[in-house]
Amino acid sequence: MDAHILALETSSNLCELTLLSRTQAGISLVELSHEGSGDHAERLLPMAEQLLEQAGVDRHALTAIAFGQGPGGFTGLRVACGVAQGMAFALGLPVLPVSSLLAAAACGTPIEGTAYVVAQDARMQEVYAAVYSWTAKGSWSVLQSPVLLDAAQVTTWIVRLQAEGLIAQQQPVCVLGDALEQFPDLAPAVLAQGWEVGQPWRATGASVAHLALHDLDEGRGVSPDLAMPLYVREKVAYTIQEREQGLGGNPAALDQPLQIEAMQAGHVSAVLDIERCVETHPWTAGNFTDALGNSAYCSRIIHKQGQVQGYAIWLQAPDMIELLLIGVSPEQQRRGLAWQLLDDGLEWARQQQLERVVLEVRASNAPAIGLYQKYGFKADGLRKNYYPLSDGRREDAVLMSLSLSLASKAGA
Repeated sequence: MDAHILALETSSNLCELTLLSRTQAGISLVELSHEGSGDHAERLLPMAEQLLEQAGVDRHALTAIAFGQGPGGFTGLRVACGVAQGMAFALGLPVLPVSSLLAAAACGTPIEGTAYVVAQDARMQEVYAAVYSWTAKGSWSVLQSPVLLDAAQVTTWIVRLQAEGLIAQQQPVCVLGDALEQFPDLAPAVLAQGWEVGQPWRATGASVAHLALHDLDEGRGVSPDLAMPLYVREKVAYTIQEREQGLGGNPAALDQPLQIEAMQAGHVSAVLDIERCVETHPWTAGNFTDALGNSAYCSRIIHKQGQVQGYAIWLQAPDMIELLLIGVSPEQQRRGLAWQLLDDGLEWARQQQLERVVLEVRASNAPAIGLYQKYGFKADGLRKNYYPLSDGRREDAVLMSLSLSLASKAGA
């Protein structure tokens, strides 16, 4: 399918615009760049017009607008997101947010099975860090979503990820990113662990565009109002006293517990990756974004250090709540995450003064049925031939319910 994607990358002081065009002749790129973070806002739209004119592509021929969503410089991210939203609204196009750290990893030619640790200078002696791997299917897998670390913690953090199984013990590790240039002690520390020192890459407009094309093909575009920058640092400026107390955004990422919070548009890509692993007929990006935009839904994720490890989608009716989806990453199953998501959803239902919880589950899904029974759900009946199977046959759905007036909170 032909496509024209305009990609904006402004997470650093370099403002880059790339027009990726896919036609029968192949994939081509036209690029423009400008140095100077202070004038991204005034430069971006005129550069976009110049780029489209140079490429000979009318704005109405665009298929999507992509932007590097961060983490990175606050001003640059806000400008890119705002321009992407404005253009997409005006032209009726989807927006494709792309992680700037993943775009840095994608600058090279990846090797399947290697854990690529991207370490990007975040100033204040801190780095943004994330881990990705290239799969046999020819796509990127997120092993660890972006976090903020003290620069001296990078190797300790990688060792912790290995201990937790997010990076396999025997998996090759390559550390790349511009933190290698900013922090001279990092490369020797990486080599001392027996890992590879990669290139000091940052995201480029071209790498954002190529990743956006893959996301477009996977149906991961979002409506403009749901596009947002990815902020990892909770606060831009810290006082000297706060810094002395160890503050600075998220320098304690090594010790963060599991947390449950509302699902945001920026979580949809990670949730989709899990959904596709655990469901034979998964929801689409559009299904999730529709739920996010509807107040009748309660959409929640459970994460550690920003790494989405599970999710639950609930739908409120006048006197009850229905559990539509619940999923946990295969690597994190049987660790109590589903219990925590159930507790969280039922607490929300109690706050809404609802009386009953209902759900349906495949008759063959014995582990899920066992979980719900332990939680107190009772089987109410069957919905015959409800779920489609991959071989064309259909499977019964078990209908289950729980009275909130009788339920007690379960332990994780």
